[in-house]
Amino acid sequence: MSHDVILASGSASRRCLLAAAGVEAANVKPNVDEDAAKASFRASGMRVSDQAMQLAELKAVKVSRNTGGLVIGGDQMLNLDGEALDKPRDMDEAASHLRRFSGKPHKLETAIVIAENGEPVWRFLTTPKLTVRPLTDDFITTYLEAAGPDILNTVGAYQLEGLGAQLFSRIEGDYFSILGLPLLPLLDYLRTRGVLNA
Repeated sequence: MSHDVILASGSASRRCLLAAAGVEAANVKPNVDEDAAKASFRASGMRVSDQAMQLAELKAVKVSRNTGGLVIGGDQMLNLDGEALDKPRDMDEAASHLRRFSGKPHKLETAIVIAENGEPVWRFLTTPKLTVRPLTDDFITTYLEAAGPDILNTVGAYQLEGLGAQLFSRIEGDYFSILGLPLLPLLDYLRTRGVLNA
């Protein structure tokens, strides 16, 4: 049995992770108003993990209503002491975020939903915990200059696969999930659906 796989995301990281693992997936941007959805979730007092899951589902379901196959929607939110932090808007905000993380642990609520024919058929949530070492202002300035504006595409102003590794004293959780995709559980589900050889 074979199914088309569609990634309802503009994330280059998720696309690269799937391709490297041998999963051919078309990319379709879901055109979900994430800011409006987040504002609604937060106004209702929704937990950060539930916000991530709801956004992943919104993306997957929206795309799957207009296309066949298995549609993967994913979302990741940074949870700092119960507060959801979004991607920094500029380098000043990135520096502010890094100062807030300094010397503290935070969580990455990483959710994935697969939808088929407009309905969710599989969900998975994992929560890696990352502890940032104490950071000096000089280090933060040097780090952001070296990382460049691409760092604004990441929720925590870091890319673990690059210079971001220097920020941490401890990491607990799955590496792929930290990059934004719980790859191993996803591959297991795709095997059960016949997308990959068992």
